[in-house]
Amino acid sequence: MLDVWTIASAISLLLLLIQLPATAILLSRLVKGPSRLPPIAPKNPTPELLGAVSVVIPTLNEALRISPLLDAISRQSYEVREIIVVDSKSGDGTPDLVKAAQQKDPRFRLMTDDPLPTGWVGRPWALHYGFLQTSEGSEWFLGMDADTQPSPGLVAGLVKTAEEQGYDLVSLSPRFILKYPGECLLQPALLMTLLYRFDPAGVNTDQPERVMANGQCFLCRRSVLAAVGGYTSASGSFCDDVTLARNIAASGFKVGFLDGAKVLKVRMYEGAMETWQQWGRSLDLKDASSRAQIWGDLWLLSAVQGLPLIVVLSYLSLSRTVSLSPSPPLLLLGLNLFLLVIRFAMLFAIAPSYDCTQANGGWLFWLSPLADPVAVLRIFLSAFRTPTEWRGRKY
Repeated sequence: MLDVWTIASAISLLLLLIQLPATAILLSRLVKGPSRLPPIAPKNPTPELLGAVSVVIPTLNEALRISPLLDAISRQSYEVREIIVVDSKSGDGTPDLVKAAQQKDPRFRLMTDDPLPTGWVGRPWALHYGFLQTSEGSEWFLGMDADTQPSPGLVAGLVKTAEEQGYDLVSLSPRFILKYPGECLLQPALLMTLLYRFDPAGVNTDQPERVMANGQCFLCRRSVLAAVGGYTSASGSFCDDVTLARNIAASGFKVGFLDGAKVLKVRMYEGAMETWQQWGRSLDLKDASSRAQIWGDLWLLSAVQGLPLIVVLSYLSLSRTVSLSPSPPLLLLGLNLFLLVIRFAMLFAIAPSYDCTQANGGWLFWLSPLADPVAVLRIFLSAFRTPTEWRGRKY
């Protein structure tokens, strides 16, 4: 019994040394939440916005999900000058859908970006190619992904907010549409790996290397994008949005990451397996981070998200075989129960960022902290692997 107790105390002290500083960092980020900017609201355009925005949409085999975006972006008003769809030789009929949309709205332009230049990843190349084709008369460049569903008034609201707040670049966190039980459990746990590592959406970050961004809705002044060479600084990045945003912030421009749950929905992946495979490959943000940042983030996630459930369950199992008096194991238990309370409380904070109206098993969202160890494991696996295939394209 004494040996078990001694070992438990030693392990508890070690874990406390690992988890306490990480908990302090987490709390320093979470307390910023109440002071963040409110969510972006849809707005009607005003005359000075006439033709202010060029929209660029990269596509590769998006026929099953692009129709909501084509319809919604066409309903944006006169602030949108042009809608350029850059297709990478889709074989599923995506270009036909764009051509059909073009018959109804002449602002649509369909282009093909192949061949892919050496050293480029497909998505940033398509966006860069589209940027080079945009009208110089547009003040703003707006990159949007095919899986997004913008609300009426999104573009006008986004531009007006950027101008009011003085942003040179602003991107949005969306409202995620969930449909299947597995993703209701896994997706929020993966999202939490981002929320724990970075300041909340709507909080301005002073450190360029900690800037967050989302390329699904990515608004940048055209002059700023031209000044940094378009997407060239993110040419080989599988998280080009964050890479480019950090480079722009490091160049002295003001970058914002705001809550877009009221104006933007997204249906990213079909089911838990696709979410694990596709989203999990970019969530580590290794292409936009130094090696020290990656290791620091892995330590933080392990300490405050991956370990709490494991520690609490281990304590409950150990307490059946040995009597634990007030000591390091009990302090460790208290800390990890506290972290679990925070994690479950965070569900109420992120609930507005989810649309579970179509979900089968939507109640599993409230149990997503149980998937935290798996989510953290996914970040570890991704952090040390370079993708060799993305959206069916091999590299």
